[in-house]
Amino acid sequence: MKQQFDNHDNRIKYYELMLERNLNDLPHFPLPEGYRYVFYQEGDRDRWIDIEKSAKEFTSYEQGLESWNRYYGGRENTLTNRMVFIEDTDGRKVATATAYYDVRGIDQSGDGWLHWVAVRRECQGRGLAKPLITHVLDIMRRLGYTHAKIPTQTTTWLACKVYLDLGFRPIPENAVHSRDGWRIVKALTDHAALEEFDPAAVDEISVER
Repeated sequence: MKQQFDNHDNRIKYYELMLERNLNDLPHFPLPEGYRYVFYQEGDRDRWIDIEKSAKEFTSYEQGLESWNRYYGGRENTLTNRMVFIEDTDGRKVATATAYYDVRGIDQSGDGWLHWVAVRRECQGRGLAKPLITHVLDIMRRLGYTHAKIPTQTTTWLACKVYLDLGFRPIPENAVHSRDGWRIVKALTDHAALEEFDPAAVDEISVER
């Protein structure tokens, strides 16, 4: 494919994607030397926003604050054993993910939801994502969940590849409703787990300008 896309790229047509896997037989990826996991502590909200903003999830602090309030506002006491950060040797928080649930109350399955996975822009490519995700999934399992779901989107197509590498698969209903989205991911990743999808053509991937 001639056009090159960033790992978070709004030039890609947007489709909501949902993946799932059970929490048995989780793979393990050790953190690279010089990093450690820490849980959320009071006052970490702005550090979370800063990481997500660096990873291009938000374009402004205000947008990040709005999302924090929507997902975690008034629930901060639940984050002390669910929201994980990776710290570097200087104590700077450089990545985050949360073992959570569907705060909207729409998903009545009781499944765990992996929330807001992000690595600071300048720390991407250092082998932090897979250790972070599998660590948080193990926390989810120890919290009593047996099944996990991940909401994501085509604009973060490279994250989709990571999730597929870790054994997640498209939720069947989403594979139907967002089939064109999965065709885009197939075209961009050529992932073996998406064998049932035909890859999208180039003019089906980019947003028309």
